[in-house]
Amino acid sequence: MRVLFVHQRLGDLGGAESTVRRLGEGLRARGVELGLVHGELTGKGHERFRDCFERCWCWKEGELPSALAWGADVTFVHKLDDLAVLEHLVEEASPLVRMVHDHDIYCQRRHRYLPWNREICTRRAGWVCGALCGVVREGQRLRLAWPGDKLKEIELSRRFDHHVTVSDYLKRELLLHGFDEARITTLWPAVRDAAADHQATYREPLVVFAGQILRGKGVDVLLQALALLRTPGWRCSIVGDGSYKGRCEALVRELRLEDRVTLPGWVPQDELHRTLSGARVGVVPSVWPEPLGAVGIEMLRHGLPVVGFDVGGISEWLKDGVNGYLVPVFDRARLAERIDALLADPELARRLGQAGREQAATWCDEERNFAVVLDVLRDVAERSTSQERPRAAQLA
Repeated sequence: MRVLFVHQRLGDLGGAESTVRRLGEGLRARGVELGLVHGELTGKGHERFRDCFERCWCWKEGELPSALAWGADVTFVHKLDDLAVLEHLVEEASPLVRMVHDHDIYCQRRHRYLPWNREICTRRAGWVCGALCGVVREGQRLRLAWPGDKLKEIELSRRFDHHVTVSDYLKRELLLHGFDEARITTLWPAVRDAAADHQATYREPLVVFAGQILRGKGVDVLLQALALLRTPGWRCSIVGDGSYKGRCEALVRELRLEDRVTLPGWVPQDELHRTLSGARVGVVPSVWPEPLGAVGIEMLRHGLPVVGFDVGGISEWLKDGVNGYLVPVFDRARLAERIDALLADPELARRLGQAGREQAATWCDEERNFAVVLDVLRDVAERSTSQERPRAAQLA
């Protein structure tokens, strides 16, 4: 079987890139011939990304026709920001499957919250989005939030043969936007386990955040909650990089937390594992509706209890009082209270953390994930020989 992956970026960056690379590794190990057509480079991890694929093409260098001429049995689209490329794929490519990692298909701001107060949006995309969102940032420039292109993207995406979502929450979002439930499969990404010899110690009152430091990730809200902690000697490591890091560094100084909080930036995976191994609490303080929040599942796999805001798909894996604590979004006092409870009681942290690790082990079966994805791709390829691709009506 020959499968053409389509993804906006080549290299390591975030959760979507990790999922694409690991799916590539798994499918290729099962004898699937893989190609990748991509846009920009991320600046890191290029070679190990390329190693997952027999062939790679860059559409920004005019190589999309060559990629389509490769003759894939099915085209597997992931993140894709270029509307012209999407339209070309719908009209010219082999049968289409899309993995929905986030809100990009139906939200022009991509964050699914309102820009002035970060209130989570639950509306179906439409012309009112232009008034609600005002402006949209594209790289270093701003433009008026005119939703015409996004509505066209929704219409084109409905014509795909199948969608795979990373959470039930994202599936509900697709249904809100008129997608066919019969052509949606939900599949959590299989977060890899900690090293075989990993043993969480819970010795240090260390809190860990890991991820991109963006406005929607709520690191500023976390810092305000940390300033309320009462546990003696607590520390926090905020691992990651992003456009909001400078604002958060300034807030650390404003709150006089320099001796408690470190922001080491992006670190290699083995160093992140060591940091998680030495922690007592993991935090997912996102204020945007996380599609899933897979970093929290990674923390559970390391035996850490997690405290997080109840947004998006987080409640699908974070069970209050079982493997951590769910907190109402923006409730800084409750966030601090729950973190304090775990910092002050290593045995409570151990009990909830070990429960979470046992649960996550049953959820994260990478072999099963590869099998499900392969079944979806094969089924779509086989059905395409006898059925015309779906043609969806435009949004009203």
